[in-house]
Amino acid sequence: MSRKTILHMLTPLRQMSPFDVNMALDAGYDAVVPYTDVALSDVGNLVQDAIFSRPPDAGVATGIFIAGKDAPIALDMLNAAKNAMVPPFEISVFADPAGSFTTAAAMVAKVEKALLKHHDRKLEGASVVIFGATGVVGYCTAVITAQQGANVTIVGHDGIERVKAVATSIRQRFNLSVEPADGSNEQKKSAILQNTEVVLAAAKAGVQVLSTAQLGKAGKLLVAADVNAVPPAGIEGLKVNANDEPLDATEAVGIGPLSIGNVKYKTQAGLFEQMIRAKKPVIFDFRDAFALARELVK
Repeated sequence: MSRKTILHMLTPLRQMSPFDVNMALDAGYDAVVPYTDVALSDVGNLVQDAIFSRPPDAGVATGIFIAGKDAPIALDMLNAAKNAMVPPFEISVFADPAGSFTTAAAMVAKVEKALLKHHDRKLEGASVVIFGATGVVGYCTAVITAQQGANVTIVGHDGIERVKAVATSIRQRFNLSVEPADGSNEQKKSAILQNTEVVLAAAKAGVQVLSTAQLGKAGKLLVAADVNAVPPAGIEGLKVNANDEPLDATEAVGIGPLSIGNVKYKTQAGLFEQMIRAKKPVIFDFRDAFALARELVK
């Protein structure tokens, strides 16, 4: 018997993102049900209500999506969902808070391809600097690039304390080392850029992080990418639709937010579709998003 595919969408916020609702329905779910103000302690009961209300063979047709705006909380919720399973009663789970896992995956996959295509380089050993690293996309980008062997620096626009906390979180959760740096003024940002090979901007929409003058002094820069599509650009001179195009005042190529967004959209849609088509329940986080994004940019 064919069963309806049902996606239960959990968020600790007051509202579920319409973006995620649309994506899930367009991917093919029959029903999408949002749950708001969900605490970590609520996840186990919600998951068990979902698994025990359908027979085990319907588990693959049932999914949990974890949203929000905090990567560590989303990962904790993902673990709570996995721990609530009672085999053979199991369902699929996909975490993508604020679209950050799929956005970060898309940006890093695009950068990885550009490095190989234009410079015959891998991320391994590359000097990567991330601006906007206290945000959810920046956090995930730092983890993915560090996992690929890059030497990662995360920059705080308001000093070093918050990025130090992010670095500690990444070390404790993933056993990865990233360096915090103070980027609270233009001189400090320029100093950070001197030995940078890859610069990734994941700052708040509509905030310029780097100027053309600063980029012009980054003599080792190979690739720059920005996820901000709201004017002004996070990286001055980087066009929103740039796709491995020469970046003014540098020898680097630039990747704009629309180019990244195209891969992000396909990655999120693709993971939803994989959940629907799966023969057994699956668990997806940023690592799965990165694996798919890599395939999409080949």
